[in-house]
Formats: sequence, C-alpha cells, structure tokens
Amino acid sequence: MKAWPKVALGDICAPAERYTTPTPGKIYRQLGVRLWGEGAYEREKIDGAATKYANFNCIAVDDLVVNKIWARNGAVAVVTQEQSGTYVSTEFPAFVLDYKRIDPRWMRLVTKWQGFWSACDEKARGTSGKNRIKPKQFLSIEIPLPPLPEQQALVARFDALAEKTRQVEAHLDAAERNAEHLLVLRFHEAIADAPLRPMAEVAPLMRREVSIDSETNYTELGVRSFYKGTFHRRTVPGTEFSWQNLYHIKAGDLVFSNIMAWEQAIALAKSEDDGCVGNHRMLTCEAKADCVVPGFLRYYFTTPEGFEQIYAVSPGTAARNRTMTAPALMAIEVPVPPLTVQQSFDRLQTGVAALKAQHAAIRTANATLLPAMLERVFS
Repeated sequence: MKAWPKVALGDICAPAERYTTPTPGKIYRQLGVRLWGEGAYEREKIDGAATKYANFNCIAVDDLVVNKIWARNGAVAVVTQEQSGTYVSTEFPAFVLDYKRIDPRWMRLVTKWQGFWSACDEKARGTSGKNRIKPKQFLSIEIPLPPLPEQQALVARFDALAEKTRQVEAHLDAAERNAEHLLVLRFHEAIADAPLRPMAEVAPLMRREVSIDSETNYTELGVRSFYKGTFHRRTVPGTEFSWQNLYHIKAGDLVFSNIMAWEQAIALAKSEDDGCVGNHRMLTCEAKADCVVPGFLRYYFTTPEGFEQIYAVSPGTAARNRTMTAPALMAIEVPVPPLTVQQSFDRLQTGVAALKAQHAAIRTANATLLPAMLERVFS
C-alpha cells in the first residue's frame, strides 16, 4: 500500500464555537467521551444551575470532541446523529471537520487507532493524573490522509467487516441462549419427580485439616461472586496463616464462601484447584459418588429455587453480616434424581461449556480483527 501524506489536524478542522451561558431551570443533555476510541456517549442531564462552568458548548453531528484529561488514553470521538444537540464544558474542546478533505467516518477510524492514542499521549503535558492536552497541541497531531474517494472506499470495507463481526457475535449469542434454555428444560425434567435429601446426606461438609508448616508455601483458593468460579488468591508461606486454620480442597468439591454465598459465590473446584487450601470461611462439600454428581448439584444452586435456599440461610441486612453457617447449609434439601439422570445432565453441561469455550475463542479473534486491520492500514 502506498504511503499517504500526513496532515496536521489543525489543517482539516476548526474549533466548534457554539457557546451558551447555562440557564438555571433549563435541562441540558451532556456528552461524555469513552477511552480507547470507544466513542462518545450521552451522560446524565444537568440543570443549568448545577454546573460550575460559565459556558457550555453545543455539539453537532460529526463534531470531533476531545476529553482534555483523558485524550492520552484515546478519549477522542466523532459525534453521531443521535448525540447531536448535547453540551460539553470547556474540558471537552470540539472541532468541525473540513468535509472537503476528510470524511467524518475516516476520522472515527483514526480515533480507534493505537498510533493516534500514542500521539495524543505524547502531546499531553502536566502532572501525573492531570495530563491535559491543550487544543493547540491536539491540533498539531498529524494523521494519515488519503484522497477522499480512497477514504470512503476503505471506510466501506471496514463497515462491511464490522457488520460481519456483529453478525458472528449475534449468532454466538443466539446459540448460547438456546443452549442455556436447553439446560433449564433438561434440568427441570430431571428433578420433576426427584426426592429431596439434605446436603448433610448427599454432600456433607468436608474439613481436611492442614498441619501448617512455616516453610511450606500454600495456595489459597477464593470464590468469585455471581457464579464466576474459583481463583487462586495468593501463594504464601505457612507463616502467613499463623492465626487461622486451613483446609485442603480437592477437585470436584463444591465450595461456598460463607460470607458471600448470598452474592452467588458458589463454585466447583477445578482440577487446577486440587491441593489448594481454604480458610474457615470456605465451606467445602464433598459429593457422595454413589448418589450425587457434583456438577449437577452446583447447577441446582444456580437455579432460582436453589439460590433462594442459599439466600434464606444467609440472614442479615448488610454484606458483612450475611453469613451462612455450616449447619444451615447442611440442612438445605436438594433434589436427588437417579445417578444416571444426573450424569446425563452433567454431560450436557460439559457440552455447553465446551461450546462456550469455542465461542470465547471466536470472540477473542473477532475483537482483535478490526484493531489489527487498523494497524495494518494506518501503519
């Protein structure tokens, strides 16, 4: 690809000056600018009496708007039609593009380019956290500027690619919704006539006490809220645990955070969690292999019915007070259909998890496609 001339922003845009004095009692739509080329967005409305600024600038479609503080992190955007008529303070310089030389859609692509962010960062000055970019510095930034017809042709190609990625994402979303719906149906079929048995009988609390050695390193397990699974909090020597008891955790254990179970901090220990440790706040249950499948049991606690029981035994009015005790957990009754039914459902769960893992890889590739193409085009 032939090299394009580079042109300073000051040569292709001029300040947008549509200033007005805020009027008390009048409500103004405010515009914000996201980081890393993610575009502008409409903020909360504000009464003219509530602003500390003496002037507001009215923004029009295709204006180029800059967040002076965060321009170094790509907070520059081209305004859409829907955002026209919003207002910004003097912290957000705005510029009108010369349509004879630059297509606003081309400028929108430039704002998504990492090289442009770097240029903004280089122009920013000030103390840490206050690196405001001045309009004069911003306008001195040079960008690649092919002839207008070539800009439009490239924009059309990017738009087509973006549409394809949107279609792929929509397809993945639909497939995952269908898979989740299938799980719900199959689970309800599985438990329709299943007997209820207390956790103490099918997945009792298991405390595998650790004899702490001060010279041994231990990896402490944590459980994320909202069913986001386990994570390794830290690996530290035994001396760090002098004040508390530790318990070994095995793969397949059902693990509850007793202070955050009310916020869905419930997980199944993975193979890589085997040998980790948990403190007394981790309630670890070992499913009895002859009557319950761990994955089936964990799924039950993600259903409205299952989680309702967890919430009911986590009393209190504040997060730090919503503590679920081991006896309360052990008293919860869970549906226990035949083992073969549970195993069949768990295989379906595994298949859905594999599908989502494949989709995650596709989403990652999708997310890198446009930035990679931008880098190739602009560099």
